[in-house]
Amino acid sequence: MNRHELTDDQWTRIQPMLPPMRSGRPGRPYHDHRRILNGMLWLAKTGVPWRDLPERYGPWKTVANRFYRWRQAGIWQRVFAALLQAADRSGSLDWTMHFIDSTSISVHQHAAGAHEGQEEAVGRSRGGLTTKIHLRADGQGRPVALLLSAGQRHDTTMFVPLLQSGRVKRAGRGRPRSRPVRIVADKGYTSQHVRRYCRQHGIGATIPTRRNQRPNLQFNRVVYRERNRVERLVNRFKQFRRVATRYEKRAVNYLAMVTLAAVTMWL
Repeated sequence: MNRHELTDDQWTRIQPMLPPMRSGRPGRPYHDHRRILNGMLWLAKTGVPWRDLPERYGPWKTVANRFYRWRQAGIWQRVFAALLQAADRSGSLDWTMHFIDSTSISVHQHAAGAHEGQEEAVGRSRGGLTTKIHLRADGQGRPVALLLSAGQRHDTTMFVPLLQSGRVKRAGRGRPRSRPVRIVADKGYTSQHVRRYCRQHGIGATIPTRRNQRPNLQFNRVVYRERNRVERLVNRFKQFRRVATRYEKRAVNYLAMVTLAAVTMWL
């Protein structure tokens, strides 16, 4: 096994979630899913262009086409949701405390230049062209929900969409769960809108106030120190060089690359 590739245990877990292998049909031989997926992971980790994939993963066009085809079919989101559901069934998905944060990603020149009028989550901020990854982590610092926005968007505008994302189907016929017991976030999320939403939905909020705001007498500094879990998660995402810099022109393709990184964290 080469570096950045799936272990046997990881492959055993993810194989049933992938589309069935094509067999018994005329034409060129169908490349093995594991070989192709390892090529995607190698590219995500190293950040190289598709054309520079090593030959051991097969033709680069085959790897790229399957990545984009699976994105279009919603495979990456389904695999991510299935891993969350499996973790919830086993009791390892921690709902007691979730963390929310965002990070700005530099947009490579190859990712700029979308057609006018298309929303591709690219904006201009002090760092130039950037995209923001908004993420929610469970109590153990593992990704639960992922969203993109333009780099200049304020964090509070994505707070509610983040809480409404990451719905996990429960065993039986109950409603999917998306709300944790408590949310922990930094000062970027301190607003009346955010606190009102948490109160209305019965979610505890550990969010510090700014100097010009009324102090929160119920603010728990001990709980707030646990927010380092989501900061460490951001660093883990940026170990994937194809995530640390955005090369994809389309936002849906970049989100698929981020989701692929999240899938490996749950594996």
